[in-house]
This record gives sequence, structure tokens and C-alpha cells, in this order.
Amino acid sequence: MEHVTASVMLDKFASDLNLETVYAGRGVVTLSSMSVERPGLQLAGFFDYFDSRRIIVLGLTEFEYLRTFTSGERREKLSRLFSYGELPCIILSRGLEAFEELIQTAEIARCPIFRSPKITTDLMSDLYIYVNRHLAPSMSVHGVLMEVFGVGILLTGESGVGKSETAMELIKRGHRLIADDNVILKEIAHELTGTAPEIIRYFMELRGIGIINVKSMYGSGSVLDEKTLQLVIELERWRSGKSYDRIGDEQQSAEYLGVKIPKITIPVSPGRNLAIIIEVAARNYRLKSMGYDASEELINRSIGR
Repeated sequence: MEHVTASVMLDKFASDLNLETVYAGRGVVTLSSMSVERPGLQLAGFFDYFDSRRIIVLGLTEFEYLRTFTSGERREKLSRLFSYGELPCIILSRGLEAFEELIQTAEIARCPIFRSPKITTDLMSDLYIYVNRHLAPSMSVHGVLMEVFGVGILLTGESGVGKSETAMELIKRGHRLIADDNVILKEIAHELTGTAPEIIRYFMELRGIGIINVKSMYGSGSVLDEKTLQLVIELERWRSGKSYDRIGDEQQSAEYLGVKIPKITIPVSPGRNLAIIIEVAARNYRLKSMGYDASEELINRSIGR
């Protein structure tokens, strides 16, 4: 599997995680491991299975352990820690003060040092989520990602079928846009999270009008930065002679990054109000998620007669 690496500028990393910069070092934090390390064993001299690509967190246990040593012994232990590779950064939890020996050895390695007011457990939890979001497998798909009645819906279909126009009608009806045209999907904890590329976030292209900024035009309540993908709706031009699902008992799915998502196909023809149909699809999806299926009830009623 291809090794994924992400570089985050120091100021952004500190801002995202509410960290205080103690030493800027190389000015960038390189993320390449989804794990976070508490180096108690390493400080005690056990380096088997140590991965220098992990962010290092020094909590109260490690801090108090280091305090039991002389300045020279602390320097030796910390120097050995840095000697095993280029560490992304070191973060002190609980607002702990950095040992002088830590700063001096970090300066030699140009390793950034941060401080967090959070307890170690909470800090580790934040870091796991942050790192996994940056390193999660991702792909781009063509479509429009909307939140309709709380359901993340990806509208797909060939160019010109009316995806953006349908999304615009949904926005007018109070639903929210996440991404238009180019949707970035990330697989996080066996779920797909969708967002827009930063450069085109909140923008939408409407044929005959051009580019509009949905957030500026309809307000901040009309957009959302990201959403879990729960349903795929393919818009397809009505084809005479093709049989379309009329009962709702056909199980279709779309697969992205190894995750299967329920899918329905909606034929597009003049006079069909697609926005209303998609609203119904969203409500029906929520009902099915809660265990109710109208088609099953109808079939059971028919059998029971």
C-alpha cells in the first residue's frame, strides 16, 4: 500500500489543535503515521518497535520520570530519542514546562515543540482524529454532495443531466451544499466523509449564469464544510423501454474506497420535480435506517389478505 505523507505548516498545526509553540524548529510538521507515541519505554531504553514517524506526546508520567534524573542523564535520554529518526514534533500535555535539555536537544534536531493545556488522554484523542483525517485514503468523484434532512447525498450522473440545477433548488428549499462538481471522499473508520477542494469551496457552476458563491448569496446556513456520505442518487436521462424500480425493493450500491453506499437511480424527464423526489428519498432513507420499509409493509399486507 502506498505510504501517505502530509505536511502541515507549524502555525496551522498549532491553531488546529489549540497548541502553544515552544520551539518552531523546521517550521513544518510532517505527518506520516496514524499512531501517536508516548515514549515511556524509549526513555527507559527500550527502542524495539519504536517508529520515529509518530508524533511524540510527553505527559505527566514521562515528565515526572525525567525529573528523577540529573541534567546530564536527561540530556542523554532525550538525545537518544532524537537519534532514531526525524520526529514530526513533540507535544507536552497539561501545560507542562519544557525541560531545558529537551529544548536544547530539539534545537539540534530542529524538531518542533508544542504545549497543550489538555490532559494527556484528551490530547491523544484529538491527535488520533487529526492525523487520521490528514492521512486517510482519499479520491475525487464527479458530482454534487448535499445534506438533505441531515442525510449526506451524492448526486451523480453524466454532464448536463441537471445535478447543479437540482442542488440549487434544494438549497433554495433550505438544504445545504458541501461540494459541487469535484467531491473529495475520505475513508475514515470505515465511513466516507466528503468535502470540497479548498479553492472551489462554496462555489457552484450554473450553465447560462456562470459561477456563483452559494455562501455569499444564501448565507452561512446554506453550506457545510464536510458530511458523511450515506446515499448515492444517480440522475439518469429517461430511457424509453428501460425498467425502473417502482416498488423500492431493488438493492443497489456504489462503492468508493472499499466502502459500499446505498444507491438509487432517478430517471430525469421534463416536468419531474427532482428536488422533491430527492427530499422524499432522504426521508425514506432515514425511515429505513430506523427499521421501517414501506415496500416490505405493502408486501406483507398483500400476503396477509
